[in-house]
Amino acid sequence: MKTLFEQSGGTYKMQGDYKIPDVILPAQKEYAVGVWGQHRLRYLKEQRKILYHNLLVSCKLYSHLADIEEQAENLYFGLIKQFAEREGVTEKLKAENPMEWIQKMNSIRNRAMEIVNTEIIYDNVI
Repeated sequence: MKTLFEQSGGTYKMQGDYKIPDVILPAQKEYAVGVWGQHRLRYLKEQRKILYHNLLVSCKLYSHLADIEEQAENLYFGLIKQFAEREGVTEKLKAENPMEWIQKMNSIRNRAMEIVNTEIIYDNVI
């Protein structure tokens, strides 16, 4: 007697004494996933395991990571530009006092990174 899985066209392969279903995920489109997407992936694997597996099995994981990458990058660079303008960090300052410019830009980058991590990487509900 065939199982329901076999009746619907599924096949098994033998692994020792056990039959393992031959389940293959459909081909997925390739997405560019950068630093922000990798941070999100690590967060999902470590802290949101059920969400990670649901996205993986539904073949939506990499499109989700690509969306997160785009959102995070846009927010990050937007914040850097906004903070630099507000705090007077200009090319003129860079030319006159490079060490002060570096110090201020590092501070701005760190704050922008913290905001992106808080608002997008670690708190993005689907």
